[in-house]
Amino acid sequence: MVTFLPIDLDPLPEDSPQRLAASARGAVFRGVADEPVTDARSDAELAREYIGQGELSPKSVANTQKELYRFLTWCREEARKTFGQLTVADLNAYKEFIRNPPPEWISSTKWPRNDPRYRPFSGPLSDASRRQAMIAVKGLLGYAEQTGYLRRNPARLVRNVRAGQASRITRYLSPQAVAHAIEAVSNRVADTPAALRQRERDRFLLIAFAQTGARLNEIVGASMGAIYSEGDGRWWLDVMGKGAKPRRLPVPPAMLAALRDYRQAFGLLPQASRADRTPLVLSSRSKEAVCITDEAASEALKAVFVAASERAEALGDGDSAAALRQASTHWLRHSMLTKHANSGVQLKTLQDTAGHANIATTAAYLHKQDHERHDEILGSGPGLVPDQPE
Repeated sequence: MVTFLPIDLDPLPEDSPQRLAASARGAVFRGVADEPVTDARSDAELAREYIGQGELSPKSVANTQKELYRFLTWCREEARKTFGQLTVADLNAYKEFIRNPPPEWISSTKWPRNDPRYRPFSGPLSDASRRQAMIAVKGLLGYAEQTGYLRRNPARLVRNVRAGQASRITRYLSPQAVAHAIEAVSNRVADTPAALRQRERDRFLLIAFAQTGARLNEIVGASMGAIYSEGDGRWWLDVMGKGAKPRRLPVPPAMLAALRDYRQAFGLLPQASRADRTPLVLSSRSKEAVCITDEAASEALKAVFVAASERAEALGDGDSAAALRQASTHWLRHSMLTKHANSGVQLKTLQDTAGHANIATTAAYLHKQDHERHDEILGSGPGLVPDQPE
């Protein structure tokens, strides 16, 4: 029977003796053969040190902890080996294991990792997810070799998982569907101060995501002072993207107007100063400046999409209603990028705005060629099967 034991993978504090000692040894012994530069005495201790030595964002730390917990547990429960005993065949077996983990490794509920009901997987991993999982594993074993914890690294001989090319993006909302969502939230009854705050905040969130293409955590993690002008009439939003990479996004007039209405509903001045560190996304239930979580912001917009789908259905717009019933906050990012990609905006411009590392990811939003191909085929004359008479 598999046992999912808690494993402490929290990075050591920067001023901890162990972390300082590891850094000092690395400076002294770097390049000296056969001299370990780690205090780790177990695989789990090494994993914890590895996570702490990297300059990772909190989200990257959490993702790395998740991947390494899976791998450490697999080594103990399935391979029954330590890192030093692993072979290339073992690592290839793990690569296949995460493709379709056994049922006892899976839970659809995300229990805390210290809960006995916790399971490492919620289902099989896609090729893209398997690729990321193996990158984390290979990074850990590479670190083990560099520090002298391992004398050989079998991961060097393991091929990366090939993730398929980015497919055409289909999870996006049409301008008409977005318009239904704006109408739905704008017409929401606000008969109390809290309801007014919620309505204006949710309206701002909807417009901000739809017009900037920012990720959920980028908007929620920003401050009021992150929206600013440099005095030339252009407004910007500063966000922190993946890999702790800063990015600034153009703010259109509609978003700026929604921000002013939102701030006034909270009793704030129409515009913040650059130094204002008040959270950009505030809780409507508190009189204090309390930031809501990513999950709360996501749920707020899902409620808007439900109301919008009902509105679209009542107006006979079945296509928009169907899309809105499935939509999530991330669909608004897809919607913005799809709209601009097919309106002639240069892909390099969109790549910089989206924060994509690879322009091929941005190109997946370009549907214009498909549309032209569709129109050219259907506009070239009758097909092999004649149209049905009226």
